[in-house]
Amino acid sequence: MKKNIIYLLILFLFNMSCESKNKDTYVVMETSLGRIKLKLYDDTPLHKENFIKHVNDGFYDGILFHRVINEFMIQAGDSTSKNASADKLLGRGDVTYTIPAEFIYPKYFHKRGALAAARLGDHVNPDKASSGAQFYIVTGKVYEPVQLEQLERQLRMMQEKQVFDSLASDQRPKIVEMRKARDMEGLQALQDTLIAQMKEIVSKEPVSLTPEQRAAYSTVGGTPHLDGQYTVFGEVVEGMDVVDKIQKVETGAADRPLTDVKILKMKVVEQ
Repeated sequence: MKKNIIYLLILFLFNMSCESKNKDTYVVMETSLGRIKLKLYDDTPLHKENFIKHVNDGFYDGILFHRVINEFMIQAGDSTSKNASADKLLGRGDVTYTIPAEFIYPKYFHKRGALAAARLGDHVNPDKASSGAQFYIVTGKVYEPVQLEQLERQLRMMQEKQVFDSLASDQRPKIVEMRKARDMEGLQALQDTLIAQMKEIVSKEPVSLTPEQRAAYSTVGGTPHLDGQYTVFGEVVEGMDVVDKIQKVETGAADRPLTDVKILKMKVVEQ
């Protein structure tokens, strides 16, 4: 009996320890327009730990939401926005490193309230690595079913192009030689082969919206065209009314609010 009690106590303490380690991590953001509470996802650990570090270091305290687009998103993280003059062009301030993409898709997607990492474009950042500091919160818009069908077709076309371009890139030396030799028949045959390979690859994993995505985008809304392109690493759990206030402010050049919207303080909490 005594051994059983000791065993149960050990098991209890072990479970308590596990629960403590598995506690959800939240960040409270006090802004000049109100309070926003964010939940950080455990399965995007690189982004989560980086964000926590910045919060604990006070990196975000005093910076502005430097880019705000109604029915799209609100963006912050530019360290040069602290005490920036009204005519200063913002958006390029960042830390000296990037974070490897952590796409947990389609589990996490760009629904309204999603917290995601900004990044440079594909032409200079083909691996879609995230900014080490800049982030955005999705506001987006609600989509009709017919709009989602159209979007899905567009996404499939983009997928086909990306796969074809990747296959063609591998054949670049051969394509150059064929062009030099003006071998039009050879080029046509190669193109037909690459198209067939592309269709086979795409057929195995076609782009499609999940039932969860369709439900979210047709009710609360979001920005589905960003899915699989930017890392989503958290979401708003309280304060979307504040996010809505921010997205509706009047903006000027480069989508900067005419009246500064500032992050006053951020802190990490667990519950």
